[in-house]
Amino acid sequence: MLKFGTIGSGWICEEYIRGAESTGLWELSAVYSRDRARAEEFAEKHGAKYSFTDIEALAACPEVDAVYVASPNALHYEQCRAVLSLGKHVICEKPLCAQADKVRELTELAAEKNLVFMEAIMFMHLPQRRILEGALERIGGVNMARLDFCQRSSKLDAYLAGGLPNIFNPRMETGALMDLGVYCVYPALYLFGRPERWSASSVLMKTGADQSGAIVMEYPDKLVNITYSKVGQAGAGSDFQGVDGTVSVESISTLGNIALRMRGEAAETLFGREEKYLLMGHEAKDFYRYITRPQESRGEYGRCAELSIEAAEFMEQVRAAAGVRFPGDGIR
Repeated sequence: MLKFGTIGSGWICEEYIRGAESTGLWELSAVYSRDRARAEEFAEKHGAKYSFTDIEALAACPEVDAVYVASPNALHYEQCRAVLSLGKHVICEKPLCAQADKVRELTELAAEKNLVFMEAIMFMHLPQRRILEGALERIGGVNMARLDFCQRSSKLDAYLAGGLPNIFNPRMETGALMDLGVYCVYPALYLFGRPERWSASSVLMKTGADQSGAIVMEYPDKLVNITYSKVGQAGAGSDFQGVDGTVSVESISTLGNIALRMRGEAAETLFGREEKYLLMGHEAKDFYRYITRPQESRGEYGRCAELSIEAAEFMEQVRAAAGVRFPGDGIR
């Protein structure tokens, strides 16, 4: 069993702790928060032995083998670099960084120190991904795909009332693409590679954050249409069309409710849903495997690292084309 620390104290961090511990491979040993009282409260709630308000102290703790980072996007680079520099493995919430060169730098730093640096993107670590891939083979090749993640933010009412939640603050390097669109970009790049041509557009809020957006990816034999929004709720899900049938996915982020409808036949459910903590447990299992069985998992881990850079590059280009700017763009 390995011991891990956390950076962040939101609900997503709590779900990761629950998921990691459910695997029987990980034990929470330490937590970090900028606020001392919050750190102590979070540690007590989750049974962590140590609480820190200094990231270097967290990373230097001998009872921490790895760190899960779930802070605001704009903090990922500095925090991950600090932890990696002190010799600890890192799994960081998506997206790793808004700028691809920072992702590349952190990936190289991890390699130099023989560490694992992994993006917590569920798609790459869910067993049901193989179910999806098998279904796509059965429909005779994909000629059209529609990937959608539109979900009304729980923070929208606060914004409409005059507040500035982190999710709608460009200084936090977030917004619809970074928070939800990434879940569509990953399957597109993983399944089909970089498109020959693409176009993108966004609707911006008064803050400069994107509230919604669309990307059209053109390949020689298919079109992939991506839509995402933080201000409205979609009801149609995603689908992959082929000459022999259609594969529908209700939740592209979790690969929940996958169904196959072959031409002229009734729909067949291939996979249902899992609870959030179990979904995150799959990430924790792979993270453990990449650390403890590096030779066996080298190719798989390498592909994940490459795709993290590819996704960061593509989304940075999409933001530029759609007029979404962050203070950290072009500044090193």
